[in-house]
Amino acid sequence: MVVGRGGREHALAWRLARDPEVESVTLAPGNRSAASRFESLPVDETDVAAVTRVCRDAGATLAVIGPESSLAAGVVDALTEAGIPAYGPTREAARIESSKWFAKEIMTEANVPTARATRCSTVAAALAALADYPAPWVIKADGLAAGKGVLVSADRSQVEAFIRSCLEAQKFGEQGAVIVIEEYLSGEEVSVMAVCDGARHALLPSARDHKRARDGDQGPNTGGMGAFAPAPRLDDAGAMDVSRRVIAPVLDRLAARGTPFRGTLYAGLMLTAAGPRVLEFNARFGDPETQVVMPLIDGSLARLLDSAARGALDAEAIRTHVGAAVGVTLVDEGYPERVQGTGTIEGLERVENHDTFVFHAGTAPEGARWKVTGGRAATIVARRTTLAAARAAAYEAVDRLSGNGWRCRRDIAEGNAVVTGGWA
Repeated sequence: MVVGRGGREHALAWRLARDPEVESVTLAPGNRSAASRFESLPVDETDVAAVTRVCRDAGATLAVIGPESSLAAGVVDALTEAGIPAYGPTREAARIESSKWFAKEIMTEANVPTARATRCSTVAAALAALADYPAPWVIKADGLAAGKGVLVSADRSQVEAFIRSCLEAQKFGEQGAVIVIEEYLSGEEVSVMAVCDGARHALLPSARDHKRARDGDQGPNTGGMGAFAPAPRLDDAGAMDVSRRVIAPVLDRLAARGTPFRGTLYAGLMLTAAGPRVLEFNARFGDPETQVVMPLIDGSLARLLDSAARGALDAEAIRTHVGAAVGVTLVDEGYPERVQGTGTIEGLERVENHDTFVFHAGTAPEGARWKVTGGRAATIVARRTTLAAARAAAYEAVDRLSGNGWRCRRDIAEGNAVVTGGWA
């Protein structure tokens, strides 16, 4: 049972279904397009009782939890209590994502390198704290904000307006009732996801996502406009350094607190001149990183996740596929500011083959085309032997599509997509 409705969950279901140990994969709830390939059960993924019921009724032997909202609601806690193995952290362990300040506390205790930060719950305190940080300023809502609760800007008036929107206008509700002001870091971004069993971990191929809405990393933050894997700037030695200096200490610290972390620990990193420093932690598979990482995993993902959920990690269950993958996300033309929900995409079924994939999120089949029903509609992923070839194939597929009311970035993985400065 894969819990969630986005492109990440579609990619997870697609990959798990390839494993010989897997009898069937069911989505809860999935989306209308993914439901054409997998059984889909209507359920609110944050309704703990409902998710537990559908997993029990379906006879699920493993539940893989996709979205952060489900984890923060305590779905894993409830499934575990019901005797259903669940891959994902408990609500308390998932605070590593649901509270940025909690993550800072864990990193401080574990001596993990990260940006200096200040917690603020009033506008007056936040405005005073800005004086301690040179521009550009990094402002984050403390809680979950669907990837949109971050502002990086050297414009003081824009920063003050964002602070007021969080703390006075409650733009993000309770999730933005506290903000974190952070030191700005320069370097190159990379995402590392580790499958964890509470004590041990196995790294998946690194990735790099593109958060900004427009080409050239312009515009507001989004849930993600595309991604590629692996990230060329993180070699094997660098990955081992992240494993030793970041992942292992955080797992040790959470276990010492009595909240061992079983699930995917996602480290968003900045590779600085002084070494890797953590920008953020997520407590689940990234989106759209998952869509480009899944095609690069050989072996049995199901066996890996099942072993982690049971606290006995089988790190040898998978191996990395030789090559690279690039994913371009198709979004509503007004995303993220004003999603219209009136667009249509034509030709998605024609671009798929053994090395080019379509992972649906906010689409619904409508005759011979797909209606755009959400901000992020689908991600086109191409897997090839090199990053350049994968990028070319992904955009070749995009160029074969037609329709209206949708758009995409045209610079995903361009020039290896190295970002030199700040949060994107």
